[in-house]
Formats: sequence, C-alpha cells, structure tokens
Amino acid sequence: MISEDELANKVVGQMMKKDLFSQWLGIEIIEIKEGFSKLKMKIRDEMMNGLGVVHGGVAFSLADTCFAFACNNRNNLSVALDTSINFIKPVHVGDELIAEAKEIHNGKSTGLYHITITNQNNHTVALFKGTCFRTNKKLL
Repeated sequence: MISEDELANKVVGQMMKKDLFSQWLGIEIIEIKEGFSKLKMKIRDEMMNGLGVVHGGVAFSLADTCFAFACNNRNNLSVALDTSINFIKPVHVGDELIAEAKEIHNGKSTGLYHITITNQNNHTVALFKGTCFRTNKKLL
C-alpha cells in the first residue's frame, strides 16, 4: 500500500513532467506532502519588467504552481476557482524565491490554500490565496 505522501509525490512528479511553463521558469520541488508543497526558483534577467523589478506575473506563476501541486496531490483533479496575490516587497534579479503552500480547508468539492513566497533573506515578498474546485477525476 502506498502512503499519502508517496502518492502526493507521484502525482506531482507526473504533473511536473508535463508542466513545460514551470520547467521554463526553473521551478524546483523542495518538498511535497499531502495537501502541501514547497518550491524554489531563481530569478533571471529576462524576468524583469520595465520598472526595473521582477514582473509580478513571475511571483504569481510560482505561487500558482505551488497551489496546483498542493491541491492536486491527493490524485483528485482540482482546478482554480479563485486566486489573489498581494505583493509585499519587490523581487530582484538574483533572488531565490521559496513558495510554500499550506492547506487551510480540504472539502469534498473545494479547497482553500495560502501560499507564502519568501526570498533568500527569509523576507515575505508575496502572499497568495487560492480556492480550488475538486472534479473527482483522477490524475493517475
């Protein structure tokens, strides 16, 4: 019998294989547990916006991937219903970001997740909230 955390890692591994965008961003998996994910990403020059800081979509994409891995890793295909992000501090080229998703609610048809993004100095740079809908379809 496979444990919940082993299943979570298997599901996320399969998702990551197909997630070419997250691969292009350079997202790396640090830890996966049932209802939880922790990822990291190094900020590159091409992620800059016209104001000289990293484009907000980069942090959003990291958080969105973290959200997707946490809410899908029970092998129940889940899709985003609602997401929001608060940008707390600017992100700069060379920063290493860590995104950590925590499950707040795991319901039959919905889930709620809070994702915190910190930089290499352990400063919070963004806070993301995501609500997902559970389809009851299997990923594996």
